[in-house]
Amino acid sequence: MPSIPNAKNDSLVIVNPKDLIENIPTYEPGMFFNRELSQLEYCGRVLEEATLPDTPLLDKLKFLNIFTTLLDEFFMVRVAGLKKMQKEGFGICESPDQMPIALALEKVRSRASAFMKIQYECFHNEFLPKIKKERVNLVPFSSLSPKQKKTMHHIFLERIYPILTPLAVDSSHPAPFLNNLSEYLLIEFMGAMESLIGFVEIPSIISRLIPLETEIEGEFNFLLLEDLVQTHMNQLFLGLKITKCTPIRVTRNLDYTLLENKVVDLLESLQNEMQNRELQEVVRLEVCGELSKEVINKLVKLLNIRNEDVYSVSSPLFISGLQELYSLPLDHLKDAAFNPRIPAWAASDTRNIFSIIKEKDLLVHHPYESFYVVAEFINMAANDPQVLAIKQTLYRCSDDSPVIDSLIKASKNGKQVTAIVELKARFNEKSNILWSQRLESAGVNVVYGFVRLKTHSKACLVVRKEGDNIVRYVHLSSGNYNSQTAKLYSDIGLFTVWEEIAKDVSSLFNLLTGFNVLSDAIPDTQKETLPQFDQLYVAPINLRESFVKELKTIIEKQKNGKKTSISVKVNGLVDEPIIHLLYAASQAGTVIRLIVRGVCCLRPGVKGISENIQVISIVDRFLEHSRIYIFRSEDETRVFLGSADWMPRNLDRRVEIIYPIRDEDVKKRLIEEIFETSWKDNVKSRVLKSDGTYVLTSPPKDAKRIRSQTTFIALAREEGIKSIPYEKAIRYDLLKKKGMRPIAKRIALKKKGSPSSG
Repeated sequence: MPSIPNAKNDSLVIVNPKDLIENIPTYEPGMFFNRELSQLEYCGRVLEEATLPDTPLLDKLKFLNIFTTLLDEFFMVRVAGLKKMQKEGFGICESPDQMPIALALEKVRSRASAFMKIQYECFHNEFLPKIKKERVNLVPFSSLSPKQKKTMHHIFLERIYPILTPLAVDSSHPAPFLNNLSEYLLIEFMGAMESLIGFVEIPSIISRLIPLETEIEGEFNFLLLEDLVQTHMNQLFLGLKITKCTPIRVTRNLDYTLLENKVVDLLESLQNEMQNRELQEVVRLEVCGELSKEVINKLVKLLNIRNEDVYSVSSPLFISGLQELYSLPLDHLKDAAFNPRIPAWAASDTRNIFSIIKEKDLLVHHPYESFYVVAEFINMAANDPQVLAIKQTLYRCSDDSPVIDSLIKASKNGKQVTAIVELKARFNEKSNILWSQRLESAGVNVVYGFVRLKTHSKACLVVRKEGDNIVRYVHLSSGNYNSQTAKLYSDIGLFTVWEEIAKDVSSLFNLLTGFNVLSDAIPDTQKETLPQFDQLYVAPINLRESFVKELKTIIEKQKNGKKTSISVKVNGLVDEPIIHLLYAASQAGTVIRLIVRGVCCLRPGVKGISENIQVISIVDRFLEHSRIYIFRSEDETRVFLGSADWMPRNLDRRVEIIYPIRDEDVKKRLIEEIFETSWKDNVKSRVLKSDGTYVLTSPPKDAKRIRSQTTFIALAREEGIKSIPYEKAIRYDLLKKKGMRPIAKRIALKKKGSPSSG
């Protein structure tokens, strides 16, 4: 593959994105979908999976749970952001469609309320009746036998009562702080002059599902924790008659901005911000049941919210708290189990992973191919006496991380180990702080990245001495170095010793561990030119310009009579200049196919503008998380992978990398196997229409059903090596084995072609 020219950067001035698309027509706001509403529609597509008749019963609960989590995050970040902008005097959304913020919030409320109604209808009308037939019951306290009530009373007094704290609201007790996403019981009392209220937090440290004894084998009965607490409420509030208990939950603004010129210590600043943001404003109040207008008004005043921020939901509040049911031994109610396979290239009984990578570039498709080979790559590097240094980016790590353990081991073995830990990974900040402190105490060089720029790139560099030479081994990926999400997310990683890529990755790490030359805090007189990258597209240095150049090249070739196509798989498509260029390419005649999992602001299928653009979204058992960029013309095919979506934050406000694929076999697999199989999915894909609706595809009668993720599982089973269970494999070398023995010899159970299941 020819070398990819690097955009020239003689200055640190970030280019205005619109200045890069001269001579490209601009489009009216009506040619774009709203960013917030599009993201909300993604939540709806996840919810739809729960309602489909062919979704296994416990997987219905799983998707209801995921929907709740996505909607919570949407309110904590996106709705909170809109409210903050509105408060600061902004009238228009930060979205290509330029929708007024007030209108967007109104539409969000309407659509979110409709989704929540569907969620509870699915739970009550589909899930509960069917799970009851499987002898799984949520039993109200009032239906318990006298013996069961006595047992539950004992459990309450011994295990729960000591934890609970009644919180009264009156002239001598100011309104308590209600924790974000915690469930509370709102207590109403019979008062002489006014409606009195109090709160009791339902403790999250206790299982929400309290098992009930049963004499029937295979039957599972549970009492909800809040039901037990509510039944004993008179033992908490003494002296007044309780008239009503209503479950409620608040959602707070968890967005934050660190001002670069005010940050002296990033770790300390983030810790302070995390503590302060717990006191941020409420953006949503969920009420399970009916409340009087007087009580609603009191809550609105106490929480400093508006009436439109109050959402009425059905019981039980917070469905995702019932996810424990998924762990019941009822495998027939779930998707068939799948144990990730070891890739076929790891089948050697005599060679270690370094010698295999050195021979040719290698692709790993998770979760179908096991993350074990990535963890093993780092673990081998930690133990290999020839390895001199390991450099790694860490965005989100699992609680039981073999990667962290390997880096610590490498440091103890005397190697130079550097970890770029992104403290600002949303909702993982506390976890990342703990990991960074553990790494630092073990002697690892820990760098926290830049203040304004999240380090979202996924890269690992291993420097190895081989004879008189230094060889750099590189792993690049779209996914985090997280062994837990690696079995749940669909990601793609690449192993290579390509010297030009390795050189660029070394420059990237030098950029990240050096002074923040992208910062406005450093005077221009003290700045040199930015590092030059021969192969990598790096944000915010040259990624946007490089994508613009790729798209413009396609447009010019199409105008000059060469047939061209663009095939892209991303998580989000929001960036307005990129969308302008896609529209221009469509008008020139380029065939454009986009697989966009989540938010998409591009409007496809508009005659004369985007009629050559098709957009689909795939929602299935694994989260689609990989990014693939394919630019094809009659004379060449250029393929890229990486961590960046086509969104302003990825192109301008993060450290991201997109890297080219040079190996023709890897290219072929990416195009023909991974992208084309995904594009042909006619079971779990939704087609985006020009009016903004998504339509679930279905195969024509007598046509072959293609469910892409099922196809990838079948391919992995056919071509890979069955290993010991993933959870054991991922910890195997760290707990039991050391050294350089080949992967297949240690954990493989069956060779390629052997029958296997799971």
